[in-house]
Amino acid sequence: MANVTDTSQVPDRIEHFPVSFFGMPMGLFGLTLALRAGGWPVASAAAGWVALAVFIGLGGLYTAKALRHPAALAAEWNHPVRLAFFPAISISVLLLATVLREAVPGPAEIIWVIGAAAQGVLSLAVVASWISHRAFGSGQLSPAWFIPAVGNVIVPLAGVPLGYGEISWYFFSVGLIFWLILLTLVFNRLIFHDPLPGKLRPTLVILIAPPAVAFLAWLQSNGGQIDAAARIMLNAAFFFTLLVAIQLPALLRLPFALSFWALSFPLAAVTTASFRFAEEANSAVHNAIGQVLLLILVVTIVSLLFRTARAAKAREICQPEG
Repeated sequence: MANVTDTSQVPDRIEHFPVSFFGMPMGLFGLTLALRAGGWPVASAAAGWVALAVFIGLGGLYTAKALRHPAALAAEWNHPVRLAFFPAISISVLLLATVLREAVPGPAEIIWVIGAAAQGVLSLAVVASWISHRAFGSGQLSPAWFIPAVGNVIVPLAGVPLGYGEISWYFFSVGLIFWLILLTLVFNRLIFHDPLPGKLRPTLVILIAPPAVAFLAWLQSNGGQIDAAARIMLNAAFFFTLLVAIQLPALLRLPFALSFWALSFPLAAVTTASFRFAEEANSAVHNAIGQVLLLILVVTIVSLLFRTARAAKAREICQPEG
């Protein structure tokens, strides 16, 4: 019982609480939207409450870290890899607004404004840091750098229905441009340089997210019309899904790390995109693809929750880097 009541380790563990933990609410909110798109409203509502509880809990812990260990927060901001995870916080806020928009549009609008403002500031600050006087090596580049771009294309999902069409186009344009820029840089790194280190290899799955979310945002901004641009984005997401599936056996042999939560949101995004295409184009094939992907997503999320809980119990996370 001594381990239960002893709080002497709490400050150190909070100091090493990583911003990458916010990949968890991203994945859970993504699951909420995927279940809703797949026609599972009760399960979607349950997942939404879990996602909200996790987001609030993680937000409280990270706020405690910021107040008690500002130097540790600054070190994360100056870290070439962890820097890209900061927009996961604003992305989670935007996803919460997207989840709430239909049920409670008033509070959803307030949450969306907060999330969009935070996303705008964070994405600008991250890009400014990338082009600052600091020199980045190829080994510091990973698919995690897509996260700020993904956050921008998420903005229209709730922004357009809430009446913020023009500002949504701003975010969509910025996100799409930086996706294309970073796609070139990331593939150059993956092809011509050393393989990603073990802890970062699960971030390969993030390749799926930008085109999948861009497809959803395009539909939202384009009145639900399935045109050539929509098909290009969706099929790009399917290609990256297949590409990641080939890498999956190797990924599953790696020791568990928080970076495995990178599997969740991209898979949720392509699942929701499949359902949306099926709905707009009346495609039974895409609906079937969505149902298969949804099953894989649910299994993935449950496995990640179990592995995270087990790692937390064993004190394998929130530890200083060796």
